[in-house]
Amino acid sequence: MGISKTDIGTTTISIIATLAVWELLTRIFHIPGFILPAPSAIFIEAVTRYPLYLYHSWITFYEMVVGFLLAGVVGVFLAVLIVYSRIIRNIIYPQIVVLQIVPKVAIAPLLLIWAGYGITSKVLLALLVSFFPVVVNMVTGLVAIEEELLDLCRILHSGRWQEFVKVRLPNALPYLFSSLKVASTLSVIGAVIGEFVGGSEGLGHLIIIANTELRTSMSFVSLFSLSILGFLLYGFVVLAERLLMPWEKWQLASA
Repeated sequence: MGISKTDIGTTTISIIATLAVWELLTRIFHIPGFILPAPSAIFIEAVTRYPLYLYHSWITFYEMVVGFLLAGVVGVFLAVLIVYSRIIRNIIYPQIVVLQIVPKVAIAPLLLIWAGYGITSKVLLALLVSFFPVVVNMVTGLVAIEEELLDLCRILHSGRWQEFVKVRLPNALPYLFSSLKVASTLSVIGAVIGEFVGGSEGLGHLIIIANTELRTSMSFVSLFSLSILGFLLYGFVVLAERLLMPWEKWQLASA
């Protein structure tokens, strides 16, 4: 998926215009800072206390990245089991759906009891929130094979491993990376939920403190930091997709 200079310019201009209007409105209507701080106040907060935000951003980024990576591994592993074993599919798949339906905020206190108040519980929440799309999309990619290709594998007496590596896996890669893009954004939500419920570190913890003390500028800096972290992880997935799937076309002209 290509991004032209025009796209970058348009996006940059729109962001600058939004910030300018925001700044202007807060000054014209004299909006109190604890209700809606001006972008300039948010910028000053970020610059003057950047070591604090860097530290807590690193904690949250670590939680979401580890949870995301585990979600990818667990999701692919479960998808392969579901595709190749009817018994496992009948046992595991309904439980995965039920687990996805249950609100993760309701599960968070249990994970804190089982895994403690450290990073482990936040990583597990990031995993639980983000692994479902990986499983579903990977299963779809592994089974959405043209019957002619499977017939050719049988004619050539290809084993299951050769069929998987040469036919099913290449076909599933676009589905996998689509799901990983979704999972990369969901992992942020999982990590922050854990920090909201029982964290002493991370950007979610900072947001709780900021809301308690009516330090809205701190909340906005934390929110912007979360957006940047999610964007970075999403960008890593896009980069990996381009490196591993060079045969794909990355242009939006036909879209």
